[in-house]
Amino acid sequence: MKKCMEDVTSLQLRVKKVVGQLNGIQKMLAEDVPCEDILTQLNAVNGALHRISFIILDGHLRHCVREGIESGNADETIEAFAEALENFSKMA
Repeated sequence: MKKCMEDVTSLQLRVKKVVGQLNGIQKMLAEDVPCEDILTQLNAVNGALHRISFIILDGHLRHCVREGIESGNADETIEAFAEALENFSKMA
């Protein structure tokens, strides 16, 4: 895996936690848990996904973008980062 994903294990654990939260929400729906409790859990999942995305974007900037610019591919690298940033901004 690329250097921008230095701590893949940590990211995998975060994703696993989100999956567990989603499974919990599915169970809450089946058990007719109050809507406000479900919304609280959905908000937590949303926040966790946003954090995972930020960690990946940050790693991309610090490693992949730096490497691309240093290797002389500044235009391509900046274009790829702009695309990644646009995808990140759509999460809100």
